[in-house]
Amino acid sequence: MTLTRTLLLLMLWLGTAACATPDRVTGTPVDDASTERQVLVMLRLAPPHFRPDVTYGGSYNARVGSKARRTIAEGIASQYSLTITNDWPMPALGVDCFVMEAASSASLPRLLEQLSRDPRVESAQSVGLFHVLAHNDPLYPLQPSAKSWHLAELHKIATGRDVRVAEVDTGVETDHPDLAGRVAIARNFVDGHPDVAEEHGTAVAGIIGARADDGIGIAGIAPEAKLIALRACWQPAGRGGAAICSSFTVGKALQFALEENAQVVNLSLGGPRDRLLERLLDVALARGITVVSAVDPDVRNGGFPASHRGVLAVAADDAHDVSEGVWLGPGRDIPTTIVGRKWGFVSGSSFAAAHLTGLVALLREIAPNLQPQQIREALSVRATQSASGNHHTVDACAAVTKIAGTCACACAVAIDTNSLPPP
Repeated sequence: MTLTRTLLLLMLWLGTAACATPDRVTGTPVDDASTERQVLVMLRLAPPHFRPDVTYGGSYNARVGSKARRTIAEGIASQYSLTITNDWPMPALGVDCFVMEAASSASLPRLLEQLSRDPRVESAQSVGLFHVLAHNDPLYPLQPSAKSWHLAELHKIATGRDVRVAEVDTGVETDHPDLAGRVAIARNFVDGHPDVAEEHGTAVAGIIGARADDGIGIAGIAPEAKLIALRACWQPAGRGGAAICSSFTVGKALQFALEENAQVVNLSLGGPRDRLLERLLDVALARGITVVSAVDPDVRNGGFPASHRGVLAVAADDAHDVSEGVWLGPGRDIPTTIVGRKWGFVSGSSFAAAHLTGLVALLREIAPNLQPQQIREALSVRATQSASGNHHTVDACAAVTKIAGTCACACAVAIDTNSLPPP
């Protein structure tokens, strides 16, 4: 074994285990089995008292009348033999979302039909389960994927400084040597599960925003972005496989991202089409927030939320048979941060999406008011088209050059100044 490889393995595996302090736990613990009998019941919030000098995009009036809505919810639960297990205000949609659990003998389709017809109910739906999109591949020899994007040259123009990036995922090891001080906000939305560091969220965070030029580990795509780590997914106790999330936990995280004025949202997860999440995504997109989602390679249309209109759907650059309009990013043998203050290699569309999220943060630093169509146009510049024409491998240098109006790398991209966003 060569000295270089020996040192590499030491770097990957040595380290001290990190400690995490559990958050205060509220509500009934989230469990993937119990969600099969749960429904989400939305009750309307009281309309705000209008003032022309106030922005109502955040948590306006969310608690006004909360006791009354709780009383209504309890009446609904009693009438339909349900048990209220949790609730959360979602002012972005003008509703309070109540989680209710049905008896094992109840017919959920019939129950949802009855709830949807109840005049007290704004809407009702079942709880969907989502899973993070990654492979548990063993470590490979170091392959610096960032080289293909000329990352050091891009960072001379932009580093994502102060761009607010929300990562909806599993827990992040915030005191990892490459992430310490990089996470501006961390929240746990998984009730009954202590806020612990987990592999997937930590790996995604490192790709997006690991510190650069600190003499250790890796450099994130946007090393000066403001990371907002929102734990909506969890690893099932005593089981292997991918971490999972629910409609309710992801919905709470998206509502928080809206309240914190996130500019980019990373969703490296996939699952069934979900009405609550669709509505929250539509609000985010309408506010000019860029939503980046990983494609599920096992689902024909890439799965939800990648298939949602307006979302940037991303697959790994070694993917096959992906849907039309999908972007390809580095997603194979990616070095990144892992739990235990270590570094390792990961593969999957989750990590390709993290690369695109970081790239969007660079573009948003250069032009904070960048519109979704301008982002898509920038990503299209010199993108390598697949044989089928369905998807494109992103040229990061060309995208930054397009928005910055100056050559980012050793490139020859024609700059159309008429199409550049206003300063």
